[in-house]
Amino acid sequence: MKPDLAIGSLRAGPAGSGDRRDEPLPAGRGDAAHGRSRGLIITADDFGLHTSVNDAVERAHREGVLSAASLMVAAPAAADAIARARALPSLRVGLHLVLADGQAMLPASQIPALVDHQGRFGDHMARDGVRFFFLPHVRRQLAAEIRAQFEAFAASGLPLDHVNAHKHFHLHPTVLSLILKIGRGYGLRAIRWPNEQPSPLLLRPWLALLRRKLNAAGVASNDYVFGIAQSGRFDEAALLDALSRLPQQGVGEIYLHPALISGAEIGASMPTYRHADEFAALVSPRVRAALARLNIRVGGFTDVAVAA
Repeated sequence: MKPDLAIGSLRAGPAGSGDRRDEPLPAGRGDAAHGRSRGLIITADDFGLHTSVNDAVERAHREGVLSAASLMVAAPAAADAIARARALPSLRVGLHLVLADGQAMLPASQIPALVDHQGRFGDHMARDGVRFFFLPHVRRQLAAEIRAQFEAFAASGLPLDHVNAHKHFHLHPTVLSLILKIGRGYGLRAIRWPNEQPSPLLLRPWLALLRRKLNAAGVASNDYVFGIAQSGRFDEAALLDALSRLPQQGVGEIYLHPALISGAEIGASMPTYRHADEFAALVSPRVRAALARLNIRVGGFTDVAVAA
């Protein structure tokens, strides 16, 4: 990959790879990355949350190293995000499923057990997780909302590259089971595995369960991720450091939260997020040069999912 060439024109593959340019990334199946060639997905979350996020996603793909974005279908600027994505066919777009701290797709009258009177999910994830597991009427409403978000994504006409959940709520076994059950009908082929090392001890059983369920369902995933520890502060130095520490095998995902402005103006729950610094990292010439030196294939989750 040449440092002066936008990643949006590459889709997958470094410069000099010839016909390998459009080869899929190695499949993210199995219990370890051992033996798999290297691949990388660089994703922007919260696509559609704000027009400033959408501006950053478009520019970071055209001018920088961004290869994928995760769309919030019920967010205020979702229509704008979809219009931009249609004009960027090399940008891989997936569904960023919102079941906490965000707007629901269905009206509050249809899912009163999930949202407030304004149709917004709260941020009490532990409490809600217990309710998802034990209360059948809550699960029915949850299934309806998940289906509505898949349906909204399908209506966009965009190919479904991947699925993940806001704040990694797909680690919850009930949420994951519903995503797998419902998503198949909408072309689900890949899901983020939020495995950043060293993973918190309490999360390890849930990460292992998620991986087992994805393997059993034949759904592809990444092998590792960078972005949890640096969430909201993934600046140029942090991104350069992540690129320098990529494993020699396996498919990785680096995810960020870019925008042209920062903090609470983007989202009330993100007052300390340095969105603009994360955008600057994605378009940094130093980052582009570091990525080019790695000679690593870059693409979206679809490239993982379609691999043999």
